[in-house]
Amino acid sequence: MKNTFLIMAVTSAMATFGQNPNPKPLTYPTTSKGETVDVYFDTKLPDPYRWLEDDKSAETGAWVKAQNEVTYGYLAQIPFRDVLKSRMEKLWNYEKIGAPFKEGNFTYYYKNNGLQNQSVLYRKDAKGTETVFLDPNTFSKDGTTSLGGLDFSKDGSKVAYAISEGGSDWRKVIIMDAISQKIIEDTIVDVKFSGVSWRGNEGFYYSSYDKPKGSELSAKTDQHKLYFHKLGTAQKQDQVIFGADQKRRYVGGGVTEDDHYLVITASNSTYGNELYIKDLTKSNSPIVTIVDNFKSDNNIIENEGGKLFIETDLNAPNKRIVTVDVKNPKPENWKDFIAETENVLSPSTGGGYFFANYMKDAVSVVKQYDYSGKLVREIKLPGVGTAGGFGGKKKEKTVYYSFTNYITPGSTFSFEPATGTSAVYEKPKVDFNSEQYESKQVFYTSKDGTKIPMIITHKKGLKLDGTNPTMLYGYGGFNVSLTPSFSIANAVWMENGGVYAVPNLRGGGEYGKKWHDAGTKMQKQNVFDDFIAAAEYLIAQKYTSSQYLAIRGGSNGGLLVGATMTQRPDLMRVALPAVGVMDMLRYHTFTAGAGWAYDYGTAQDSKEMFSYIKGYSPVHNIQKGIQYPATMVTTGDHDDRVVPAHSFKFAAELQEKQTGTNPTLIRIDINAGHGAGKSVAATIQENVDLQAFTLYNMGVVLLPELE
Repeated sequence: MKNTFLIMAVTSAMATFGQNPNPKPLTYPTTSKGETVDVYFDTKLPDPYRWLEDDKSAETGAWVKAQNEVTYGYLAQIPFRDVLKSRMEKLWNYEKIGAPFKEGNFTYYYKNNGLQNQSVLYRKDAKGTETVFLDPNTFSKDGTTSLGGLDFSKDGSKVAYAISEGGSDWRKVIIMDAISQKIIEDTIVDVKFSGVSWRGNEGFYYSSYDKPKGSELSAKTDQHKLYFHKLGTAQKQDQVIFGADQKRRYVGGGVTEDDHYLVITASNSTYGNELYIKDLTKSNSPIVTIVDNFKSDNNIIENEGGKLFIETDLNAPNKRIVTVDVKNPKPENWKDFIAETENVLSPSTGGGYFFANYMKDAVSVVKQYDYSGKLVREIKLPGVGTAGGFGGKKKEKTVYYSFTNYITPGSTFSFEPATGTSAVYEKPKVDFNSEQYESKQVFYTSKDGTKIPMIITHKKGLKLDGTNPTMLYGYGGFNVSLTPSFSIANAVWMENGGVYAVPNLRGGGEYGKKWHDAGTKMQKQNVFDDFIAAAEYLIAQKYTSSQYLAIRGGSNGGLLVGATMTQRPDLMRVALPAVGVMDMLRYHTFTAGAGWAYDYGTAQDSKEMFSYIKGYSPVHNIQKGIQYPATMVTTGDHDDRVVPAHSFKFAAELQEKQTGTNPTLIRIDINAGHGAGKSVAATIQENVDLQAFTLYNMGVVLLPELE
């Protein structure tokens, strides 16, 4: 007999199916209280766990260790945790190959043999000989140092690549001779929220902040600067190009493909940016202002000589592409190239064409245009789902794109723009039969009458009897769109009879700027109402019931879960808030948090805004005497995007005030950040623990099927 597949089952001894498997409350570490009190307008508000914000203190370190001991002790008792891990590892273990790209005389591509912690960058020469170019698995012994991006010089002879240590947003940039693969200069340090963009072969642009005083993981960073590093010089000699006099929280710089222009974007929040351009063909040329305010998103995506092509949502909430002469680039001179439509536009260029990727009810429709603005064709996609890519250098004869949905593993396709010919380039061999599953989109009604789309995915033949374990995942913020994509973790969940549901909440970008704005500031409650209505729909349609419903989200989605579970603790059995923004009164005082004010507003804006934010801030809305769902908070101790203090304080409040025996745990990844660059091993283990915790608290047991 051998294990062949995981099934859902109930052991004969499990009389508590569908009930609380935790008859006795857990004993949590003692979390001491401080006496900090803040005053907001005329309101005094205690913050007893302020001390947990000190990520450098021994006390915080001891608290983290003690919490993890309780959490991992609890997870270790779940009888099917190892069976779940075995299946997830088996399913995850397939070769993954990325789309190729050419630099100099080589073709590069990423490949992961299956369970490698980080994907490896390979290259082939003109003869087709394959060699390893960069292997991030060798960067650190524990797999916590990852490749954070790279850029080649114009002739492909040199490369600058960024590394992230412990998941931090702070990067180091290493410069290498691409031909010999030898490091040629000192490492550039203290780089954050930055790409690397070469000017010819002489050097590159990058962005960063001054090193913060205090903890670099949590101290506020709010003046971003664009630098130019010239090869052969020390970093301390790097010239500040933009940001020394004009204080901006986010500054980016990129060189056009023809090496003629430096494009600079500058902003103070996650929406709205100024736009500048500098002529690199003339020495000491000035930086010319194109857009001088933060009322719209703007980016130069292409140029043809002095003709600029700008992607913008100025006077076009769903975005458009405009053209303008670089000599008179102000918005009053802009002319439509690809006009706004009823669907949100996300454009790219490659192979001498423009590709207009539209989002229609959260799925992709792609149209190809030439440089005159003429529609060449609508590209036939492999199915209904998410297409991405369609980018590359102007001279390439072939571009590549990816396609996926909730039941289709991501595949890569080649596309010849001249003929419209498309072919499979790489289709992964995953031990998952898509034919056994179905994915459908529904529209449900939120509290205020707004229609919200949601895609529900599960095994075919699902019985609508209210007993299906269901994972409701959401985000709802920062103009981020949740489009269909395949996930091994979700595949395992559905294999075991689970339902996976994703609503496209307001605050996201699925229907453009109006949809985004409808979930911001004094309308943020719309997002939580949309999520609650999604849960109520799933229950009303008998996909599930409150006993078998879990809610999950990360970052802004962690806030979503925290707010939803404190507003409607009766609605779900399990809550899984990850790296969440939980203290909404103080989020803007950490790292780059002040840049999120476009979405959230701040408690200092006005008394009315303070009261509104306090009304949903998860940390401030946990009450004694209420039974909250079984909760496992997840975060990383090196998260310098949403500092772990948010999760620490939320878990401490919940442990103190939870009524009943539902577990209230916090799982803290050590030497890990917000999520980017996390190793495959750590990602698998986290997903195993989340699913094991969820099913166990629903009273569901997984058994191996025997033959």
